[in-house]
Amino acid sequence: MNKRIFTILVLALGLAACDSPSSNAGRALETFSGAALERAHDPQQVALGESIYRRHCARCHGRHGEGDPNWRSRDADGMFPPPPLNGTGHAWHHPRQWLKQMILDGSEPGRGKMPAWRGKLSEAEIEAVIEWFQSRWPDPVYAAWYENQQRSRGLR
Repeated sequence: MNKRIFTILVLALGLAACDSPSSNAGRALETFSGAALERAHDPQQVALGESIYRRHCARCHGRHGEGDPNWRSRDADGMFPPPPLNGTGHAWHHPRQWLKQMILDGSEPGRGKMPAWRGKLSEAEIEAVIEWFQSRWPDPVYAAWYENQQRSRGLR
């Protein structure tokens, strides 16, 4: 793993315990490349996402997005358990479009038990769920995700 990403992750995980989700919106933060980022999460979108998450996702990913404690190790079936979505897992490594596709199509055969939600949740509902769990990410994690998102779009 790139030393810079590893350092960012270590810092983010250390700060995760200090940062409450409600404090993660409506302010500017600086990314690691120095770009300014206005962190804003639409409260209605976040509330909708939380409701949908609680109804459809919490059973596997945990009430607060904490995931399975053994998410990095294959289970007895050879599958990876549900990862955390609260900023302590790997979701922040992926562009928003990848997250959306994972929810729509589910996990790859043989890798996990994530069901496909295509046809069960609308794209707007999926966007709201992503907005909810991203609103819970500590600032350093969100900043790292933002930079990854920009790179995936060819903007950095």
